[in-house]
Amino acid sequence: MTIHFNDFIHLVFIGFVALFPVVNPLGTAFILSPYFSDLSRKQRINAVARVTFYSFMICVVTLFIGHWILELFGLSIPIIQLAGGIMICKIGWEFLSSDEKEVPAAKTADKVEQLEKIKQVEKKLFYPITFPITAGAGTIAVLFTLSAQSADQDLSVYLVNMGALFISIIGICILIFLFYLNTNRLISYIGSHNEVIINRIMAFLIFCVGLQIAAGGITHLVKVAFKL
Repeated sequence: MTIHFNDFIHLVFIGFVALFPVVNPLGTAFILSPYFSDLSRKQRINAVARVTFYSFMICVVTLFIGHWILELFGLSIPIIQLAGGIMICKIGWEFLSSDEKEVPAAKTADKVEQLEKIKQVEKKLFYPITFPITAGAGTIAVLFTLSAQSADQDLSVYLVNMGALFISIIGICILIFLFYLNTNRLISYIGSHNEVIINRIMAFLIFCVGLQIAAGGITHLVKVAFKL
């Protein structure tokens, strides 16, 4: 039991460290801040809670039954990486090429426009806010890799490892909720001008992350092709 406990603590740490850079809750929070800028505190809490829940469900489903879903559709992890990377690149490019003037200040919007914006945000809570920006191809690939290490082991080891990864997912989701909810406070400290700069930098990094994920998928596909 001591060995299992040590393995559990170790895998919780490994899972958290592996998931943090691909989810990147702090950096992604700056990218997503324009989506939530017109919401009240209560509306923002509700929206962020839904994003956190969606992210949690994507991670849990991927961890426990994702492998069988891929087999059902005849998909491979490199294909998921390639497709997800392209989607993230597209979103990053849209943020980079967007005109700041297209986003009017909340104070100048009337109630009808405000309600319309809230509805638009609600439609985007799953796509693209949750998937693929928050929990995308990189997250799925990491969870597949971590869970695959336990696939052929006995039941007790499998349960310990899955439980540890489950705790890691909960930890990441807590950070998602906290950072997404309080991004506006960070922005108020750095100023609106610096917010634009940070958003552009983070959009570029999102584009680069998508490109790296897609390149990783292409690399794996090429290796498989040459082996054949």
